[in-house]
Amino acid sequence: MEDKPARLTILIDAEKKRAFEELCASQDITASQVVRQLIREYLVQHGVEYQPALRPRPE
Repeated sequence: MEDKPARLTILIDAEKKRAFEELCASQDITASQVVRQLIREYLVQHGVEYQPALRPRPE
């Protein structure tokens, strides 16, 4: 069974957002990819187990 993606809304100041997005762009990665990685690492760091949603591969 596949879970639908969920939206996470955060508020940060405009300068931090700009700097973060520029850094991400310079590393050819999206801000969303970085945030998802940070969340995965945080869960592991705190011993939280979860089952990632399985997505079908495009044919």
